[in-house]
This record gives sequence, C-alpha cells and structure tokens, in this order.
Amino acid sequence: MALSSDPAEMPRQFPKLNISEVDEQVRLLAEKVFAKVLREEDSKDALSLFTVPEDCPIGQKEAKERELQKELAEQKSVETAKRKKSFKMIRSQSLSLQMPTQQDWKGPPTASPTMSPTTPVVPGSTSQPPPAPYAMPEFQRVTISGDYCAGVRRLPLPALCGHPWEPSPDLGSWCPESYGSMRGRLTLSIVLPCLAKALMIREKYARLAYHRFPRTTAQYLGHRRVDAAPLEEGLQDFHPPPLPQEDPYCLDDAPPNLGYLVRMQGGIPFVYDNKRMLERQEPHSLPYPDLETYTVDMSHILALITDGPTKTYCHRRLNFLESKFSLHEMLNEMSEFKELKSNPHRDFYNVRKVDTHIHAAACMNQKHLLRFIKHTYQTEPDRTVAEKRGRKITLRQVFDSLHMDPYDLTVDSLDVHAGRQTFHRFDKFNSKYNPVGASELRDLYLKTENYLGGEYFARMVKASRTQVPSAVALATGFQVGRLCCVQAEVARELEESKYQYSEPRLSIYGRSPEEWPSLARWFIQHKVYSPNMRWIIQVPRIYDIFRSKKLLPSFGKMLENIFLPLFEATINPQDHRELHLFLKYVTGFDSVDDESKHSDHMFSDKSPSPDIWTSEQNPPYSYYLYYMYANIMVLNNLRRERGLSTFLFRPHCGEAGSITHLVSAFLTADNISHGLLLKKSPVLQYLYYLAQIPIAMSPLSNNSLFLEYSKNPLREFLHKGLHVSLSTDDPMQFHYTKEALMEEYAIAAQVWKLSTCDLCEIARNSVLQSGLSHQEKQKFLGQNYYKEGPEGNDIRKTNVAQIRMAFRYETLCNELSFLSDAMKSEEITALTT
Repeated sequence: MALSSDPAEMPRQFPKLNISEVDEQVRLLAEKVFAKVLREEDSKDALSLFTVPEDCPIGQKEAKERELQKELAEQKSVETAKRKKSFKMIRSQSLSLQMPTQQDWKGPPTASPTMSPTTPVVPGSTSQPPPAPYAMPEFQRVTISGDYCAGVRRLPLPALCGHPWEPSPDLGSWCPESYGSMRGRLTLSIVLPCLAKALMIREKYARLAYHRFPRTTAQYLGHRRVDAAPLEEGLQDFHPPPLPQEDPYCLDDAPPNLGYLVRMQGGIPFVYDNKRMLERQEPHSLPYPDLETYTVDMSHILALITDGPTKTYCHRRLNFLESKFSLHEMLNEMSEFKELKSNPHRDFYNVRKVDTHIHAAACMNQKHLLRFIKHTYQTEPDRTVAEKRGRKITLRQVFDSLHMDPYDLTVDSLDVHAGRQTFHRFDKFNSKYNPVGASELRDLYLKTENYLGGEYFARMVKASRTQVPSAVALATGFQVGRLCCVQAEVARELEESKYQYSEPRLSIYGRSPEEWPSLARWFIQHKVYSPNMRWIIQVPRIYDIFRSKKLLPSFGKMLENIFLPLFEATINPQDHRELHLFLKYVTGFDSVDDESKHSDHMFSDKSPSPDIWTSEQNPPYSYYLYYMYANIMVLNNLRRERGLSTFLFRPHCGEAGSITHLVSAFLTADNISHGLLLKKSPVLQYLYYLAQIPIAMSPLSNNSLFLEYSKNPLREFLHKGLHVSLSTDDPMQFHYTKEALMEEYAIAAQVWKLSTCDLCEIARNSVLQSGLSHQEKQKFLGQNYYKEGPEGNDIRKTNVAQIRMAFRYETLCNELSFLSDAMKSEEITALTT
C-alpha cells in the first residue's frame, strides 16, 4: 500500500489503493477482530479495564510552601548555580534528535526562516539545520541512554536482509547471541514501521479534509519538503469575528453564484461544473473518497491494535511517559512555579479557556432554567405559545394541562439534574432534558423550532437583557422599566467574564432539508451571535427512529437533507444569504448519541450504500463517521476553493461501546469528545499521543453516566502528554454554579492535585482545540501560537511555563525519533536487497 509521504506534493485527489494480497489478509484479520469485539461487547464489564489508581491525593499547603522556600534558598547558592551549568541533555546514539546550541549552528540566523528554532533535525533530511534554540529554558532533564532505551533492543541492519516477518538465514554467522535473544530486536524493527504507517494513514485523511496534523510528527515521518512549507499552511480557515463597528448580521457580503450542480451518489456528493458535465459524469476536480481504500486503511489499524508485540511496545512507552512526567514534576515543579510567579499580570483566572464540548440545549444550569420559566409565566401568562389541532394554547393553559403552578417549582421538582439513577442508563439521562418530565416544556423552552420560532431558547442563550412591558409590569407587580437579568448566565456572562468562551452544539436531524434555513433564521432573527461563542452542528445517530416513523425512505435521504443545503449555500450564496451568514459562525460537526448501543453490522466495502440502506436497523457508528467525513471532506475542499471558512469533524467518541469507534475517529476526526476507551487500547492511546489528536474530556459528565470520577483517565492522559482539555458537556444536568467550566477546573484541581501550570496547560490546549479564528488565537496565545515547542508559547498570555513546553516538545521528539530511525533503516534495507 503506497502512501504519499510529502505533504507539499500531496494531490488534492483521494489516492485509491490497488488491493494486494497482504491487504486482503489484513482485512480478513480485521473482520475476525471486529467479530470478537461484537461477541464480547455485551458480556464484558464496562468498568473492568478502567484500572487507574483509586487514590486521589490532596497535598498539604504548608508542606508545599516549605518546599518552595527551600528551593528559593537553593537557587541563591553559588554551589547550586555551578551544578545547574553541568546539566546537559545527553542523547543515546540510538536517538537522532539533536537540539543544536548557538555554538553548533554556524549559519546565518535567517537561513531557514520557516523553521522554528526548536524544530528538530529530521534524520536524512536535506534541509539546512535550524537556527539556534529559542530561549531554551534550563531545567533538569531525565535521560535514558543505551541501545535498550526504547524498551526493546534494536536489530542491527544486517539481520534485516530477509523478509521482515522472518529471521535472516545468516543470523548466526554475525551475531554471537542465540536466536531467542534476537526476537525482541526483530520485534522492534517490525512494530515501529507499522506505527509510522498508521500515522501516515492518519495524515492522509487529515490533510485531505483540511484537518490538523502536527508539523513535528510530519517531519519525523520523513517528509523532506515540510520545512519549506509556510508554517501558516496548516491553519484552519475559520471566519474572524466582526469588528466592533461591523454588523454581525450583515447579508450583503455574499460572493457571486457559481451555478455548479451537486448530486449524491452512494452517499458521496459529486460536484459538476454544469449540466453537460453532469450528463458526461465528469465531476469538478475535488477529492472524492473511495470506500474500498478506506476500509483497507481501517483494517490495517484494527489489525495493528490487536498485535501482541505492538501492544507490548506501546504499553511500555506509555508507562515510560507517565513515569518520566512524574520525575519531571519532582525535579522541576518548583522551577515551573517560580517561572509563573515572575510572570506579571497573568494567572489562571485571566488566561483564556474554551468549553470545547457543550450542548446548547443544556448550556444553562438548572437554577437559570427554573428562574426563566417562572419569569415567563409571571410576565406573559396569556401569550399564545403553541397550537394543537388548530387550537391556540397560552402559556397558562400549558401549565394548567400539566397540573402545576410555576411558583411552586423547585430545582428538585424540575428534575433535570443527573445523579446515581442515570449511571449506565442513557435512556434515563435523555429524559432529563424534559423539565418536570414534560416534553411540552422541552419543546417550548429548549427547541429552535416551535410556535414561537425558538424565542424562549434564544432568550436564554443570547447576550442581551429584556425590558418588561409596562402593562405586564403593572399587572404582575413588576416595577415599570425594570430590566430582567435572567439571561445573564450564558452568553452575556461569558462576555462579562472576558476570559471564557464556549462552543455550543445545535442539532440538525436530517429529517428535512428545511432544517438548515430554519436554524439560520432563528440565529439571525433572534440575534444570537456572541463574540464568545462558536457554534457546532451535532447530528444525532437516530436514523432508525425516523425510519420507523416513515419520515425517511433511506439513510441516503438523511445525508442529503444534512449536507446538500450546505453545498447549495456554498455554490450559490446569493440565493441562500441567511444560511451563508450563519455558516460563518459554525466551525464544525459532531456525531452524537448513545455509543453503548449494540450493532451487529460490520462496516466494510460490502456494506449497503446509503441509497439502499432502507431497513429500520440503525447503521453502525463507523458507517455514520465515514459518510459524515466523506461529505465534510468534499465540502471543505469546495469551500476552500471559494475562500470560505471550513469545518472540523469533532464527534463524540470513546465514551462507551466498542474500541472500533476510536479506530474510525483516528482516521476521520480532527478531534474527539470523551475518549475514555483509549484506556483499554495502549496502541490507540500511543497513536493518539504521537498524532496529538485533541480530546475534550468531561469528568463530571462521565461520573454520572459511565465512569466514576476517581477512575477517569484525564489526569493520566495529561501526564503522558496527550492533548486534553476540560469541558462541561451539559451544565443543566451536571453542574450547580453559574460558571460551569470553572467548576470543572476547580474539582479537577482539588481531586487530582493539579498545579497552576497543569490548569493553564489544559486551558491553552482548549484554545488550540477550539474553532476560534487565527486572529483570536494570536491575541489569546501569542503571535507564534501555531509553532510547536516553547517558541509557540507566550507565557505572558498563556501562563504556561516554558520549562513545561520544552519538556513536552522534547519528550514528543524523543518518541518520534524511534519511528524515524526505523523508517530510515527500512529505506536502507530496501536499497540493499
């Protein structure tokens, strides 16, 4: 299977594979793995493999202060200063990473302007060495030297002359050791190229959809021309926020229509320049995915995660990463804290934080919802709010039919908060979206499509106050002209806090193509825009419900209803001005529902296409993800061609269900929400680390649904170096305070004893993961935020210690250097055989 290894030359067409005999064998193995997962899914204890330590230590403040005083005293001593100068980063001969000093670099400082000063020299690269390190901080480094530093000894090159899966016939002639002792060295020569191949597959799908892929990882995979590409090339095309003097609802800037035609074929959109091209079946030059190629790629990842030697290697490396961070923390925690103390003006409270995973229908807390319900009943009880069978119904009549008086409601009787009764009961959790168990109140207060056009929902979300009408005020006892502040807890609270942002999810179900125009009108009519919010569209995986109610003829029709309106608004924005405007503030798509739902169908190239998927059975998770990715990929390429904003695919993944969900997301998603099941697969966890795939985690949500807080792997993932952020998921169900995101940070800090540097690192990750524009990220993180390593960190804005950033970067380079050495050995072997 050949993959393009040069991102600068990667064609904007989907590279199809010629299926080889090896690929077919891998596919058969993957089918066996998938079948085994399906058999064991129901019988296995859902929590059995989440074996993280039970203890959640809470340190004593006095002890920490004594350690700080001792450290400060030592810093002043001459002996300590001399000892610090002797600390150098010692590298093993088996590692290729070199961090050059000013003396090592003889060239002019402008010789390679596109490379960051801390960019490692890629083995075998023809590019010039990078400039001197960017203020590389002094700290105590942990070094492991020797040929055994990777956990499995490296096989010398002469032994690789045979087939990679077989020992060389000349093994005994050059090596005095027994064949048995060589098996571990053979293992490493096989495992590392397989991991590198998995990363290259991930990179292929990421670049085709304009998703993110780390520049450092690409360099270590052997790309020769990645240094020459501009650093800004991989940035997402998110629309910048309007200037203060600009109208965020202006409809006059739509580009001209193109007149292209779009047709769905097998669930994939094909764009044609005109009717003649459509008749000739000659689509516009865009990448169109190939199902057979995708299933082979997915089979390779499935086979890899079940390979014994690969699991052993990844498990050892992950344990090493966690232990290495513990040593780093022990040696450098006080130095990091000292660096933060010397940083003026900035602390944890005034660094930017983004709630990267939150649902709009539950973005308010339960007290806010209760106050709003009481307020509307008190000020407008006789307002018509619904229509049933031609009869108009007032708000008072709605509550009379429910036999309740809003004055008597409490947060307990509202019953929207999740608790012990929702643990492993997703059905009960979904019912919590119905206040007092009444779907009528959900439709009235938490929906965008109803008799009022979603007005109540918009008033709870948008950032504005409302004036109580005089007549209503006199009738209800309100003072005339009094301002109601019940809307203050969501968008306006975010704006007043200045440092908190949110990415709420709005639902598109795919029942009708009119859902998109309706949602756009709701956004513009009720003026829901806020500079502190970016919107994500969630698509619930509930095709089976719509099909059983005869609302959809096939799954293909559902895909058409979801994506064809977006293609129409992209091709002819003059005819869809409202939707074109709304899409400026949409940054991604999400796939949501209960992941623990069992599916007997294995997704493969033999699966029915969406056009002929007419049964009432719900397609499997992998099926949903592939066809959503396929549509987003084509749409992004078309929008990029037009100079419009693109979208990220950010599905819920790894909260429950099969481990195969994480395999699908590894190929198709830019980032994921939850990711708990990575704990069960060391290979996938290690790949997610090497690819730095962002993970939005919600420990409080998991605590009520699937996993106890003390067993949540967030702390473990953070220590290992995975790209994690904190999010709230559903404040209405899981939180108590106005600032739900700060509640998440506070509880995590107390339970896991996270340091200020830890919290600020998580906050910085959240901004990087988010759909904020390039201009906003430069303002919040620094001008060079897109560069990797300490050069990309501006401590004056992020409050993350440079020591921490250097540690993370050097550790990642260390792990990637093993892959690059293995790939280099493979290249030499190919030339000598």
